Amino acid sequence: MNSDFTLAIHSLTLLALQPDRMSTSDAVAESAGVHPVRIRKVLSLLRKNGIIKSKEGNGGGFLFALDLDEVTLWDLYKLTSEGSLQPKCPDSNEDCIVGANMREVLFFIFLGAEEHLGEYLKKYSIKEIVDLIKAKPVD
Repeated sequence: MNSDFTLAIHSLTLLALQPDRMSTSDAVAESAGVHPVRIRKVLSLLRKNGIIKSKEGNGGGFLFALDLDEVTLWDLYKLTSEGSLQPKCPDSNEDCIVGANMREVLFFIFLGAEEHLGEYLKKYSIKEIVDLIKAKPVD
């Protein structure tokens, strides 16, 4: 799983907590503690997939385009990280029973793991993330 997944969750949660005002990529980047270019890449992906909308120019920024409960963590995983659990196998000795079969066997196992991960991540929407954030006291 790559950091774009967590940055997408972070970005959407921040936007969800500020529904009446646009947030700039710089503001989102500051909240996430990353360079604005990294956030712009993630925000662009989210915009292309209709999860957020944007307005350019003065007073512009990003807003959530969907209801908070319409976007699950599985949706975001598929956009940012799908296939990242696949094993990275070197070219093995095809004359060896292990080398000839390891990639296929591990792919089967890891595909099952990703399916289980998907079922779990489908249980959480951005609304649940927002609710969990709101329940935490600010230190």
